[in-house]
Amino acid sequence: MPEHGHGHGGNMTPEQQKAMIEQEMRLYEQMGKVKYKIAVMSGKGGVGKSTVAANLAEAFQKKGMVTGIMDVDIHGPNIPKLFGVEGKEVMIDNGKMVPVYSKNGIKVMSMGFLIETNDKPIIWRGPQKSGAIKQFMADVAWGDLDVLIIDNPPGTGDEPLTVLQTLPNVDAVVMVTTPNSISQEDVVKCVNMVKMLHIDKIGLVENMAYYVCPHCGEKSEIFGKSQGDEFASQMDIKFLDSLPLTEEVLKSTEEDSTVVDSYVQSELSEKFISIADKIEKEFL
Repeated sequence: MPEHGHGHGGNMTPEQQKAMIEQEMRLYEQMGKVKYKIAVMSGKGGVGKSTVAANLAEAFQKKGMVTGIMDVDIHGPNIPKLFGVEGKEVMIDNGKMVPVYSKNGIKVMSMGFLIETNDKPIIWRGPQKSGAIKQFMADVAWGDLDVLIIDNPPGTGDEPLTVLQTLPNVDAVVMVTTPNSISQEDVVKCVNMVKMLHIDKIGLVENMAYYVCPHCGEKSEIFGKSQGDEFASQMDIKFLDSLPLTEEVLKSTEEDSTVVDSYVQSELSEKFISIADKIEKEFL
């Protein structure tokens, strides 16, 4: 992973400059084999961003598109658990890391595979995190992909900034929020950041918009009135859908699986498939 103490700019030695140029060439070569790149972001943690990212990857795979997911949440990598591949070992082949395959063939790469134990914290500053993300792009044998989902940590920090500035041709950014006003305030900042980087293909998913009682069928908006359509319109981005808070989310997580894979007939699974269709139609 990233070396400590690399120089920057004019402080770089000729060897470091050569290594950086070679990495950029590998990065463009590897990412050039990926047809569509979709970044998933959120303003706050706890809004279900990784769940959305994992289920979108599953939805695209089910549509017959060869799919990978890159987990760039360095400090809290959840993607391995969501796909039931926690604790798997990353192999090296011809100098490249080989992604771990989910049971349905999705290629997965995460910092979670590269740490000794799940309770060991990664205490890195920005340059080290950026270096790791660039390695995930340049030195992972992704092969030919139709879709690569990038699951970012919340906010506008080093990780999403590195992804959006380094990744050639980001095809879409999916913002995840909840009806909560604080969550929405932070999403506005993320949307503005993406627009500042001249990326205008942005969609909004409103997660946990309502809860349907499994016993009586009553629908409750427990996190506040659902207003995703109006909120997206205010930000001049595409509204993709509102998602319910359901027991299937908890059950699938406990089963180390995704809703789209384990609860195919559920309303939530159908909505994820629909969102994938909308992303393909609107952005790809």
